[in-house]
Amino acid sequence: MLTQVLFLLFVLSGFCSLVYQIVWLRLAFRTFGIITPVLSVVVSVFMLGLALGSWGAGAVAARWVRRTRLSPIYLYAAAEALIGMSALVVPLVFDVGASSLLQTGEIDSLSYLTYSGAVLAAALLPACIAMGATFPLMLAFTRTAAIVQSHRFSFLYLGNVLGASIGAAAAPLILIEAFGFRGALWCAAAVNFAIAAVSVWLGTRYPYQAHAVAGDVAGHESRAGVSVPHSPPVSASLALPILFMTGFSSMAMEVIWTRTFTPVLGTYVYSFAGLLFVYLWATWVGSWLYRRHVAAGGVASTARLIALLAVTSLLPIVLNDARIGWHRVAVALTSIFPFCALLGYLTPRLIDEYSQDDPTRAGRAYAINVIGCVLGPLAAGYVLLPWLGARLGLVVLALPFVGFLSLVWRWPSLGGSWRVVAATATAILVALSTFVNVSYEDGPQGVRAEIRRDHTATVVSYGEGMSKRLLVNGIGITSQTPITKLMAHMPLAFHRHASSVAVICFGMGTTYRSALTWDVQTTAVDLARSVPAAFPYYFEDAPALMSHPKGRIVVDDGRRFLHRTSERFDIITIDPPPPLEAAGSSLLYSTDFYELLKARLKPGGLVQQWSPGGDALIDNAIARAMVESFDYVVAFRSIELAGTHYTASMSPIHIPGADEFVSRMPAAARLDLVEWNSGDHRDVRTFMKDVLERRVDVETLLVEDPKVVITDDRPFNEYYLMRQARARAARALD
Repeated sequence: MLTQVLFLLFVLSGFCSLVYQIVWLRLAFRTFGIITPVLSVVVSVFMLGLALGSWGAGAVAARWVRRTRLSPIYLYAAAEALIGMSALVVPLVFDVGASSLLQTGEIDSLSYLTYSGAVLAAALLPACIAMGATFPLMLAFTRTAAIVQSHRFSFLYLGNVLGASIGAAAAPLILIEAFGFRGALWCAAAVNFAIAAVSVWLGTRYPYQAHAVAGDVAGHESRAGVSVPHSPPVSASLALPILFMTGFSSMAMEVIWTRTFTPVLGTYVYSFAGLLFVYLWATWVGSWLYRRHVAAGGVASTARLIALLAVTSLLPIVLNDARIGWHRVAVALTSIFPFCALLGYLTPRLIDEYSQDDPTRAGRAYAINVIGCVLGPLAAGYVLLPWLGARLGLVVLALPFVGFLSLVWRWPSLGGSWRVVAATATAILVALSTFVNVSYEDGPQGVRAEIRRDHTATVVSYGEGMSKRLLVNGIGITSQTPITKLMAHMPLAFHRHASSVAVICFGMGTTYRSALTWDVQTTAVDLARSVPAAFPYYFEDAPALMSHPKGRIVVDDGRRFLHRTSERFDIITIDPPPPLEAAGSSLLYSTDFYELLKARLKPGGLVQQWSPGGDALIDNAIARAMVESFDYVVAFRSIELAGTHYTASMSPIHIPGADEFVSRMPAAARLDLVEWNSGDHRDVRTFMKDVLERRVDVETLLVEDPKVVITDDRPFNEYYLMRQARARAARALD
């Protein structure tokens, strides 16, 4: 019965850890910017805490027992309680730290990246150290309480990974949509406090027994009736490097997979959740198989596992060739399963074999593995992605497994046939990955493309004339359309006396270019440096506009720029990346964001935002967020494609007729507005007459339910699966 309780505690603990990681990552994006380095730092700090906790907790537990003669389970309870308290503390530290970072420069500056990493570390490390401490502390408890269980680390690891996979699915599918980010954190905190309470109770039921420690290691195998694996033990000189490199490569690959699979899975929160779930579920399957093999008296040899890792580490590259058009989502997620399952098998196997159930040695081995997990995401985000790109970055991360294969090449357990198959398959896959595979970074096949990379994105520009396109991480962002021109011309004509414009989201640079035809101070902000760098590809006059005396391009997160600038603007235009449900897009649609916009508007200033359209209920949520935030809101259906133009202000908005609208425009602005038009719309008055006739009453865009609104805590547009499932069920009943 006790072993089942301990297993359940680690399932619940793993569940909470993944809920925290998912929510904290999103809060970090909101606070520090939606950039790959933030993802890398959050994952690395998470893993650093696990390493520090697992490395030192075994020694702490030993000193605690010697001095107090109390069970280590009380330290475990304290660690779980600390994790629960962090649910409330971490968001507060994020907010305080963000304020101190406003003067550290643009978002890709060395000073900002350094200081933001320090703030993230200060916020997350205490809780993550406590998470890492749980393994050695519970191992110490099982020894001092004379609990008979061999291969204890893998037993707890199995429960922890199972809980983590459940948390990775439950957080985006249920908790966040139902309770918001804050509510999800409180749910996880409640579970941590419950674990702490049960652990204290276990301490009273299973007190410290001094004789248990002395005889535990020597006799556990015979008491458990489990045979020692027949394969030769892995020496510490090889076990620890393997553990380090498996952690390094797997976590670096996870970061790169997130970018690699974006064109296939999309930019939805469920895409990342699906990737994370498969990663963790496969790890659990591997751990479960290992436990089954232990119970059966024999496990797979390390040499064969390494051979399989060398092969399967390359499968996600080869199987996700951009030319493959069938079942791409299933192929993408399935391609990582074998590699992750093998890691789930090998990691606990090596730690069990190295530690021999000693909590200090287990903690040290686990820490080595986690240190690799710390460094891997940093290498992926700061070195591999910007310098090599996703495809070659993954090839580089697979090469260490090829190197380990050479080290175990002559081990008897590998066998002749295994050597031939492993060497042949690995050589073929390396060649395919390096020289044959085509990724989204290469652009459409047979079309000339310009490719730019930075640590935030891979930007592909291709096409000719009016067919030019912009891809960011494989996702189509915009095209040459009068809609993006109207984002500048409409609010400038409505305002009449504007002298300054802020353009949030640069895209091809169309809105920035159009605003400059009014000869006003224009500031454009984009998250990725490679996006404005592509400006000359789309416009011949871009070099002159990039040095325009009234123009300025800033590389920063839009929200962070507005927080850190002291400027106020007459016009702020926002064009969030499509689709409406894109992960992180709610940060540019929320009532919290609109409050920030109001603080950066001059008296009588206007906000112009275009919504691309799609889900009607999400359209309603955007409209309500604007209506709740601004005193005056007007809306126009797009002249082209779908979507809606919103103009909002705290002052009355005068909408001129077509003649008055055109009379307010400078000559250069009139030419720019109809530059891409054809037919009757080549006449600027006819065109604007059609645009202005598309005005709709904003009240008709609202639904009665006041909960249909977007806030930072409840990103209505991003988390929608439960809502859609209820709608389908209701339609089925009708």
